[in-house]
Amino acid sequence: MSKEILMVVDAVSNEKGVEKDIIFEAIEAALASATRRKHGEDIEVRVAIDRETGEYDTFRRWLVFEDESTELEVPDRELRMIDAVDVDENAEPGGYVEVPMESVEFGRIAAQTAKQVIVQKVREAEREQVVEEYTEREGEMLSGLVKRVDRNGVYIDLGGNAEGFVSREQMVPREPVRPQDRIKALLTEVRSEPRGPQLFMTRTSPQFLVELFKIEVPEVGQGMIDILGSARDPGLRAKIAVRSNDSRIDAVGACVGMRGSRVQAVSNELAGERVDIILWDDNAAQFVINAMSPAEVVSIVVDEDKHSMDIAVEEEKLSQAIGRGGQNIRLASELTGWELNVMTAADADEKSESETRDLIELFSKQLDVDAEVGLILVQEGFSTIEEVAYVPASELVAIEEFDEDIVEELRSRARDVLLTQAIVKEEKIDEVEPAEDLLSLEGMNKGLAFLLASKGVVTREDLAELATDDLLEINEMDADDAAALIMKARAHWFEEEQQA
Repeated sequence: MSKEILMVVDAVSNEKGVEKDIIFEAIEAALASATRRKHGEDIEVRVAIDRETGEYDTFRRWLVFEDESTELEVPDRELRMIDAVDVDENAEPGGYVEVPMESVEFGRIAAQTAKQVIVQKVREAEREQVVEEYTEREGEMLSGLVKRVDRNGVYIDLGGNAEGFVSREQMVPREPVRPQDRIKALLTEVRSEPRGPQLFMTRTSPQFLVELFKIEVPEVGQGMIDILGSARDPGLRAKIAVRSNDSRIDAVGACVGMRGSRVQAVSNELAGERVDIILWDDNAAQFVINAMSPAEVVSIVVDEDKHSMDIAVEEEKLSQAIGRGGQNIRLASELTGWELNVMTAADADEKSESETRDLIELFSKQLDVDAEVGLILVQEGFSTIEEVAYVPASELVAIEEFDEDIVEELRSRARDVLLTQAIVKEEKIDEVEPAEDLLSLEGMNKGLAFLLASKGVVTREDLAELATDDLLEINEMDADDAAALIMKARAHWFEEEQQA
């Protein structure tokens, strides 16, 4: 029997490429299982096989508990210390004591059980090897043969017992895929699970597009061209931003290839997805203009505070700039990271004139000046009373129509306006008093209570109905503190539910 065990271990190890120790452990588990069935008792059994000779010994074992422990549930497998020391004087709580018992033969039943355990162990070992091999490869492009396709997605044979899975949501829409097709995908996640797929992949991510260009365009792989961004509407259209690190290389031309061969190869891999190659520019406005291709931009207005841009195009080009279903403007926005608003040149002029009129009226009314002074301020780029009050006086004096006296008077009036607004705001806060239940709420202070009351949050119930983000908009504070304060305001809700 000992020789037979060694032969089984050698054969399985060579066939499956699994460590011998894993197979020995599987046979030990099978023999232990056969021993328990033979005795028909709920006992704990341990089998130890000599790795050199194949001979094995069997032991019955008990888990040891403290004498006063109340956790004992299975007397046939557990002992208190007072009884355990009779078996082994070195017994300790939490450990095992054991005695030798008769071993079962490594016969047909044991062999069959061992085979099942070995198969399971082999599968587990193979899956662990796959996880170990691919964990460091997340974000890498992988290629394999389509193993099968079902309603959940596509299973890809990556070789070496590794199987990738691309869900339906991560496949290019309407992409024809059949078993035995060779397919590429980006590895996004490796999960160690006892069953089912472990390697999760995608063909819709913008990074997958970048990896395809690294393969098709040698200059990208060699670092002579950088791909600085990408945006996709999978299966329909995409944009990538490129920049050359060598003045002798045309980044866009290199990515397009001779007669469009390189970009066409990428497009073919993506079921005909159209790809626009956009030249990167450090100037954000110029980059946006490039990203709007093929639409031609007439004018562009940048709003740094809102991180947005208004883009004007000729009326007949408006539909092209927007794209089908807003596709072109959406992809350009994703690529550049700016919120883009596209409009006709006429609408842009009208909006600009309207904003100019509003600003002139604002300055005229609040600074008590005529429209001509307001127009000068607008033309010089001023858009708020704060700017007039606090920009360096030298900037205002540099305006041709202004002298030092005018500048000083404008700055004085602007500061008076801001002071008046602050006083009105304080008075408004004082006009509304918070309810007693809000003032007495644990964690509330008087200043915050009056601030909340000025914003219409007068009672504890008003506070309870707020979301954390709502409270943070009213008062800058730690998000956790805001959430805790709201939960205290809601505490009576839960008390009422329990009583009900």
